[in-house]
Amino acid sequence: MNNVILTRDQSRALDRRAIDEYGISGLVLMENAGRGTVDVLERLGIHGPVVILCGRGNNAGDGFVIARHLEIRGHACRVLLLAPPAEITGDAAINFAILEKTTVPIFEIDSPDELDAHARGADWLVDALLGTGAHGEPRPPLDAAIDWMNAHPARKLAVDVPSGLDCDTGQPAKHTVRADHTCTFAAMKVSFTKDAARPYVGTVHICDIGA
Repeated sequence: MNNVILTRDQSRALDRRAIDEYGISGLVLMENAGRGTVDVLERLGIHGPVVILCGRGNNAGDGFVIARHLEIRGHACRVLLLAPPAEITGDAAINFAILEKTTVPIFEIDSPDELDAHARGADWLVDALLGTGAHGEPRPPLDAAIDWMNAHPARKLAVDVPSGLDCDTGQPAKHTVRADHTCTFAAMKVSFTKDAARPYVGTVHICDIGA
């Protein structure tokens, strides 16, 4: 798949085929995505806490898996949740329930002013806010969280696509994560080939999710 470049719709179709035709559950795909991202983080080097910012969708579900595997491997991490837990659904909700049974600290963020207190000493910030399906400008509080991430000195890794970057056009929103690294799943996304996207994606790592 390394030579394949996918659009937003093709990425969705890949997931649907994996689930409907091959019987690979969405949970397995999410598990593989999260574990593969932790493999990349370890190759890049983890020298302090990893802080994972999560929204409410499947991108957040990947973030919950990342947190669990970081804990399993002995790395300090914490999750900053920028959506009410009741709004998390599907496979992401299942992985959130699993994460709640671990010792990973989970902080519900009601205001971006709270972010600094939970990110002291962070070596990495992981962007698990918005996925490939997001369009247009990120809404509050995600817009302020993205600006906060960009101003923070920690290294930044985006999950699948930097939040705020259009998966098809490569056009950044006003509030777009400037990642040092992006872990994208199954194949390169078409947006990453666009000149406008280059300041935001950093080094791209393609993670195999078993499909």
